Amino acid sequence: MHPRTLARLASLSTHLRRTSLPAHSRPISCTTVPPDNSTFQLPPLNFAISPIPKTNPFHKGRHIKTAAALIIGDEILNGKTLDRNSNYFARFCFEHGIHLKRVEVIADDEAEIIEASRRMVQMYDFVVTSGGIGPTHDDITYASLAKSFDQGLIYHNETLARMEESSKHRAWVSKQSEKQRTARKRMALFPDAAEVIFVASDIWVPVVRLQGKLCIFPGIPSLFQKMLDNLKPFLPLPPEEERPFRLQVFTALPESSIAPFLTDLQKRVQPEGIRIGSYPVLQKGVYVSLIGADRGRVHQLGVEVEKEVEGRVVTEAEAEAKRQLGCK
Repeated sequence: MHPRTLARLASLSTHLRRTSLPAHSRPISCTTVPPDNSTFQLPPLNFAISPIPKTNPFHKGRHIKTAAALIIGDEILNGKTLDRNSNYFARFCFEHGIHLKRVEVIADDEAEIIEASRRMVQMYDFVVTSGGIGPTHDDITYASLAKSFDQGLIYHNETLARMEESSKHRAWVSKQSEKQRTARKRMALFPDAAEVIFVASDIWVPVVRLQGKLCIFPGIPSLFQKMLDNLKPFLPLPPEEERPFRLQVFTALPESSIAPFLTDLQKRVQPEGIRIGSYPVLQKGVYVSLIGADRGRVHQLGVEVEKEVEGRVVTEAEAEAKRQLGCK
């Protein structure tokens, strides 16, 4: 080998011996705390699901007919955060034959939470709240709802245990002060008469239910959506035959041109419990929506609407795709 080549190899060897490996390249020993970043794969969680009750909380033969959503958070009202949960809840209610009657967005304010929650529980069969259950000073949903229904607050031991299990591999856990640990425990401080429902094996946060009908959810959309879907076995939902069917007809005609026909049609079919709606898409056309429990009758009316508005029936997926394009 050429002497100059040997010299270069010797220099490189010396450099490598003196340069320590970057943190992400070092082997993790059994005693090393794993790095708290996205590259480290946390072990999967596998919590037990709460047993599904055998009795109907609404009593035998009754089911949920009406619903309301209470969206809690200053960040929604000041525009910092976009509320996606009320829209997801609206879709959930429609698909399961529940009439969503009200959606309210309120601040992180104790008096407002108390007033709205009491009113909604009195008026509707199923109420959800979203937001305000974290560890910070403005997360006051649990405490406010406890006051709303004359309850105290108590730490829920099983929730605390699941919280610890889910975070034990995080590097920051061992570095927290007593005040920080107390703040984290606030997320398991529930109204003392609450029903605590664990709905997912990989989520430590439970759905907390009050008065048999008000369910408290986190504000994070991915958690809200998964927990709501997983709550279905714990809800007395309407039977399949009572759930509505929606048919949509798209027309390129302007809404003003089809308005007289739709007005007359709604008057004619209202006694049958069928609802007619029209939803324009800017510079695209109009969607005519027909909703009713009798699928055959809705299809029959769809043929009539297609003819009168010079349109065609579209699928839910096609309608949603066109609406999205219309928003851009």
